[in-house]
Amino acid sequence: MKTTDFNSYKTRYRNIIQQVLVQTEIGRLDEAAFPAYSHRNSIINWLFWQRLRKVMEHVQCPTPYEHVLDFGCGSGVMLPFLSQISSQVTAMDIDLLPLERVRTYIPLASNVDVKDATKNKISDLPENSFDLIIALDVLEHVKDLQRTLNELLALLKQGGQLIVSGPTENILYRIGRIMAGPEYSGAYHERGIAEIKKELIQLARIEHIATLYWPVPLFEIFTVKKY
Repeated sequence: MKTTDFNSYKTRYRNIIQQVLVQTEIGRLDEAAFPAYSHRNSIINWLFWQRLRKVMEHVQCPTPYEHVLDFGCGSGVMLPFLSQISSQVTAMDIDLLPLERVRTYIPLASNVDVKDATKNKISDLPENSFDLIIALDVLEHVKDLQRTLNELLALLKQGGQLIVSGPTENILYRIGRIMAGPEYSGAYHERGIAEIKKELIQLARIEHIATLYWPVPLFEIFTVKKY
């Protein structure tokens, strides 16, 4: 993705998120990362958007995907991009309010299907049907990690990939959360990316995409492929 294209994408979405935050109860959209994507601190804001850019650059390919799953879609920040690179996109989350608020400003493309994860299970989706699954900063929140990982991997076609990103939860990351503001200081993560990776290594092949950023590793991104 060209820098100009990414910056345009970022600016459009950032402006919408700021508008939605003004109209919403304080704290209601924190877990969907609204404060981070619109943070006044340029370093914090850049870091969160850089995660998305790394993922976009990794998954972009000349041939469109047939079916993509955005697991834990949150505000839907990746959906406009995914709808352009795939024939069909499924978005799933347990809290769809963030997406509903954003889609009043940025309507979803016709090839995007939204599923409420409180009513639809991962196992309800057809196995071996997705070329690409993204799970960005969501697996640290799930209760039953092993079951969730097994169910997500079962959805992948042979040759498909699961893209995972998550916080390191190291001391530097925790200090950074506190410094970023009160909306980041709560202990609401079940685990860090190291534990997620440890579980996945037993199930599939992992390839590193990026660590953001040396010498202060706050987030890690990697791709997972079936054996």
